[in-house]
Amino acid sequence: MQPWRVEHSCGDAGAFHTADPDGTRSATFHSVPRPTLVLGSAQPEATVDLEAAVRLGVHIVRRRSGGGGVLLIPGEFVWLDLVLPAGDPLWSDDVGASMVWVGELWQRALRAVGDADGSLVHRGPLVRNEWSQAVCWAGVGSGEVLSAGAKLVGISQRRTRSWARFQSMCHLVWRPEMVASLVTDARLLASDLAGLAATVSAGDAVVQAALVGALP
Repeated sequence: MQPWRVEHSCGDAGAFHTADPDGTRSATFHSVPRPTLVLGSAQPEATVDLEAAVRLGVHIVRRRSGGGGVLLIPGEFVWLDLVLPAGDPLWSDDVGASMVWVGELWQRALRAVGDADGSLVHRGPLVRNEWSQAVCWAGVGSGEVLSAGAKLVGISQRRTRSWARFQSMCHLVWRPEMVASLVTDARLLASDLAGLAATVSAGDAVVQAALVGALP
């Protein structure tokens, strides 16, 4: 079994998503230098208020995995990018079930720092609502971690025959007003989003260390 290669990177989220991994076991913590809205691969650009993005100084990029938009503010999230080679003991051909171990990893790590008591890992089908096409945190997918009904950890996946790549993250700060302002649908209010996300109170470095320690 390959050991985990743990790395840290900072840069444009779109470029990071576009670059293919080398297919070996790796755990990369990625950060961004400026506020960024990351759209899902199939998310219509029409769901985003481009004028609001310019006004707020939010850079817009697209990832190659599914789901709704994710707002990244420097210093306000922890992003862990995990890569598995095909045939790894953690590999599963079941796309949905294959993300459960990622949620369990986060759950172990966050419990170790006192942030996931009473949390659960979602093992059912994708749960959508009227806002989930535009806002990732409005829906719940397999492997994602919930705390008191709110999403604590979000996960998306991209895979080839040679490797699987899991993008996962938690919010240290949740900004429902800013997220709502970036969505074109005027019916969406900050109050609709306020209770959808649970935040992690431990600092960035503490969470990263706990995740490294919890790697299976």
